[in-house]
Amino acid sequence: MLWAVAGVITLGFLVALEIVARGYGLGGPIANQVREVIFPPRSGFVLYGSMALMMVVLTWRQRLVSFLAALGVDAVFLLVRWVADIKVTEGHPFGNGALWVIVGWAVIAVTRRAGEERLHILKGVALGLLLVTGRKIGDTWLLITSKTRPQVLDQYVATADHALGNPSWLVGRIVEATGVVGSTFLHIVYAQLPAAAVAVAFYQLRNVATERRFPRHHLVHTFLVIGLLGPAIYMIFPVVGPVYAFSAEGGHWALADLWPNTLPSLGTPQHMPFDEITPRNCMPSLHTAWATAIFLHSRNGPRALRFAGTGWLIATLTATLGFGYHYGADLVAGVVFTLTIEAGLRAFERGWDRSATQLVAYGTAVFTALLVAYRWLPTQMAAYPWLFGPLLLLALASVIHLYVRTTRAWDPKAAPVPQPQPQPELA
Repeated sequence: MLWAVAGVITLGFLVALEIVARGYGLGGPIANQVREVIFPPRSGFVLYGSMALMMVVLTWRQRLVSFLAALGVDAVFLLVRWVADIKVTEGHPFGNGALWVIVGWAVIAVTRRAGEERLHILKGVALGLLLVTGRKIGDTWLLITSKTRPQVLDQYVATADHALGNPSWLVGRIVEATGVVGSTFLHIVYAQLPAAAVAVAFYQLRNVATERRFPRHHLVHTFLVIGLLGPAIYMIFPVVGPVYAFSAEGGHWALADLWPNTLPSLGTPQHMPFDEITPRNCMPSLHTAWATAIFLHSRNGPRALRFAGTGWLIATLTATLGFGYHYGADLVAGVVFTLTIEAGLRAFERGWDRSATQLVAYGTAVFTALLVAYRWLPTQMAAYPWLFGPLLLLALASVIHLYVRTTRAWDPKAAPVPQPQPQPELA
C-alpha cells in the first residue's frame, strides 16, 4: 500500500510538473526521460548508476547478464550512429542500454513473474527509476526558476557573506593557484556526485537480494527529498552565484567583473535582474546538502567507505566555493537543510517522539532564521562580522550537536557480551 501511494503521488507530481514546463515552452521530466530511450542521454553515468541500484534485487548471475546486455545495447546504438554519421553534440553517447535494461526488467516482472517475486523486482525497478527521474525533476525545476524569477538576490547574500570572510573569493583564488590538476579533480568530484551516492546506497542495499526486503531508510530516500524540497527554496530565494553575478561569466547581467580577485564593495543591496537561462540554484547549496547526506550515510560502513564519504564532502565544499557556484552562506544553509531532512526521515522510520520533534523543529527554525537574516540583515552582518560570523557558525554547530546527540540516543545499543563465570574445580 505504501509503495502504491508513493507511486500515485509521484506520478501526479510528474504530470503537474510536465504541464507547468510545457506552459513555459520547456520539456518536462516525463518527455525528457522518454526521449532518452532513443536519443543520447544527458548523463550516461546517472543511467548506469540507476541500473546499479535496480540490480540490488537481482542475483549475481542476473546482474552480470543485465550489465552485459546494457553494454551490448549501447554498442548497437554507437554502431548505428556511426553508420548514419550522427554526431553526439549534447549529452553522452552511452547510457541508453542501461535504461533499456531497467525497462526490460519491468516488462519481465509484469509478464514473467508473479506474487512476491514480481513485487520484489518492481521495487528494484522503481528504485532505479527514482534516481534518474529525480534528476529530470531537478533539471526541470532549474529551468522553471530561470523563467519565473527574473530578479535575483545575489547582492544580499554577497553582502551577508562578509560576515564569513567571503570564503568563495578566498577558495576561488586557491583553486586557481592549483592549476589544471586541482581544477580537473574538483570538476570530476562535483560532476560525479550521483556516482558517490550510488556507491553508498549500493552498500546499504547489498543484502536486499538475499533478505528479500529493503531497509526502511537509506540514502536514496534522503537524496530524493532533498531534490524535491530544495528547488522550492530556490523559488523563494533566487540566487545565481558569484561566478555569474560578479564575474565575466555573467556577461552584461553581472554587477561587475570581481570574482575571485576583488571583493565586492559594501553598500545597500538590491534586487538585480538576470537572464532567463541561468538557474537560480544557490540557496541552499544542494551539492553541499547531498554531499552531507553521503557523509552521514557512510558513517556505518567500512573504513574505506567512511574515508571516501569524508573526502567527497571536503572536495565538494571546496568545489562549490572554488568554482564560484556558491557563497559561504549557501553552504551553512545547505548543511542545516540536510540535517533537518535526515532527522525527519529517521524519525519517520523509527517513530516520532519528543526528541525527534524538537530536533526537526529546531533545524527548521535555524534554517528559516538564516534565510531571514540573509535577506533582511545583510548590511548589519557585513558591518559587524566579528558578531554575526561567530553567530552563523554557532547556529550551524548547534544543529550539528543536537543532531549527533539525538541520533546517537536513537541508535540501538549493543548487548553486553556475557562474561564466563568461574567454575569450581575438584580438589
